[in-house]
Amino acid sequence: MNASTTPVVQGPVALKNVAAFMAMTTRLIERSHHLPGFGVCHGPSGYGKTYASIFAQNRTKAVRVEVGDSWTRRTLLRNILRECGETVKDKWPISDLSDLAKSVLGENPSRPLIIDEADKLVDKGMIEIVRELQESSGASVILIGEEKLPAKLLTVERMHNRVLHWFPAQPCDLEDTQILARAFAPKVDIKDDLLEAICNRSNGRARRIVVNLDHAAEIARNRNLRALDLKAWTGEFFTGEPPTPRHVEPYSRRAQKVA
Repeated sequence: MNASTTPVVQGPVALKNVAAFMAMTTRLIERSHHLPGFGVCHGPSGYGKTYASIFAQNRTKAVRVEVGDSWTRRTLLRNILRECGETVKDKWPISDLSDLAKSVLGENPSRPLIIDEADKLVDKGMIEIVRELQESSGASVILIGEEKLPAKLLTVERMHNRVLHWFPAQPCDLEDTQILARAFAPKVDIKDDLLEAICNRSNGRARRIVVNLDHAAEIARNRNLRALDLKAWTGEFFTGEPPTPRHVEPYSRRAQKVA
């Protein structure tokens, strides 16, 4: 799809997971002081957890970081402080970075801290520093990760009992797929039978649904159609699965006869 036909989507699309994530964020912000301050959003890749968190970030002016594979405690603290608008020196010890982060987050406890890819913090034994930040600052902290994140947190006794809200992200349904179609393929009237097939073949994963919607828009454009249903669909659905191994006959290396 070229630049002239690509739809411009202003921010995350308001799917059910976006609304549920926002509800969890609001509950954490408005909680009583004696209640725990952690929320956990978990689910398979492609369910739209990150986009839901960006929506909440924009609405609440939250501090949001996405943990990288190479991150250390120092990297985590520096990125949190950078997102808070703070400038830190390279040689500051971790203890000073931690104290500053607690102070900055504590200045506005109604501004949440959202940490994406939080599984990596548990895997690296770094989740305790996040617990310290939350308890000292009083700010709400939302951890986002894959489906096994709650089980991983159960192994850290001082963490799992500080979670106020567990939010399992849900796969997209037909209504979500209709919303995505209006956002990403607005020039094509994609019928419900095709949308339902796209949703099912995409396993309810928003990322895969969007790829299939892009293919539907391309089919309609190439065939000059304003509407598209399942009968008019051509090609394969994008499922995210790799191709099956091909059977390739071995090359025969027989010696050539010399005349």
